[in-house]
Amino acid sequence: MVSASPVRYPLRSSSTSLAMAVYMSAATVATATATATTRSLSLIQCGASSSASLLSIRKSSAIRCVSTAAEGEKTGGRVATVKNGGDELVICRVLNGMWQTSGGWGPIDRDDAVEAMLRYADAGLSTFDMSNHYGPAEDLYGMFINGVRRERPPELLEEVRGWDYSNPEYLDALKHLTDLKEEGKIKTIALTNFDTERLHTILENGILVVSNQVQHSVVDMRPQQRMAELCQLTGVKLITYGTVMGGLLSEKFLDTNVSIPFAGPPLNTPSLQKYKRMVDAWGGWSLFQTLLRTLKKVASKHGVSISTVAVRYILNQPSVAGSMIGVRLGLSEHIHATNAILSLVLDEEDMNSVSEVSSNGRDLLKVIGDCGDEYRRI
Repeated sequence: MVSASPVRYPLRSSSTSLAMAVYMSAATVATATATATTRSLSLIQCGASSSASLLSIRKSSAIRCVSTAAEGEKTGGRVATVKNGGDELVICRVLNGMWQTSGGWGPIDRDDAVEAMLRYADAGLSTFDMSNHYGPAEDLYGMFINGVRRERPPELLEEVRGWDYSNPEYLDALKHLTDLKEEGKIKTIALTNFDTERLHTILENGILVVSNQVQHSVVDMRPQQRMAELCQLTGVKLITYGTVMGGLLSEKFLDTNVSIPFAGPPLNTPSLQKYKRMVDAWGGWSLFQTLLRTLKKVASKHGVSISTVAVRYILNQPSVAGSMIGVRLGLSEHIHATNAILSLVLDEEDMNSVSEVSSNGRDLLKVIGDCGDEYRRI
């Protein structure tokens, strides 16, 4: 078995816009025959000084780890296990999203970014989300992993992302990945943005996946409808993104009116613009302000921020294993605030007050469609 650093080999189905990523040894690359675009999540267990010594990193479809559920108990619920059958992996419950290295948020100094990644890992915030279209994200990961490889090698999970279901070849691609997994060249397989119907089809075909990464927030509760029911029946877990809506779910946008030019904070990043469209589809800015005020009331009660409450609310959903928060590596850090999410306990009154306002918006399952349809219906 080759012990060299993992190499990403892309697999692309020629007739479907399915994206997936595979991490394998250099020897494995010579045996693979298919091609694809990628994203992945990877997990490393390292000897960090933190009590949660897991270092995980995500690429479009890759995670790797050797921790157990018992370790989750010792770290106060900081980690979660995603598993299906004999496939199992432990991840940090708050993942660091690296979309913000792609260029739309300003320039990134690579050395500063890698140092920031090490600080996050040392703080026990050990999972990084990356993709091949996230600018230098994968290069930063390479620099980062080279710095920690001496302690522990990385663990990887392969995620497959589905866009166009008109051609069922995505099943063939997943079966090919399953073959590679059975050969010991892939540890675990997961999905990104698959809807409930296709997830059900995949599982019916005997393909073991441990998780599905979907957009999920107090505004976008679609995953808690059809998808959550299937997850409960099958044991598949959700990893969520868009959980702080690019920063909209924060004090910065409380009591503001972004519809008036220069009257409120600018929507000057790709994520703010994207999630503002979700707010409009859900119920508009006025209802969103009611939601922010409700979140602020709960946040003040616990001495935390609006975004902390918003993420904890989603993590409290039984189907959710982890939630991603974007990080501006080398530019700003939110390690303390992120750790606050993992220690926050919301009581029944807190959960009910947020649920009540969230449910006052439109049913986005009817407006947009199921998980991932926001991309497929553009």
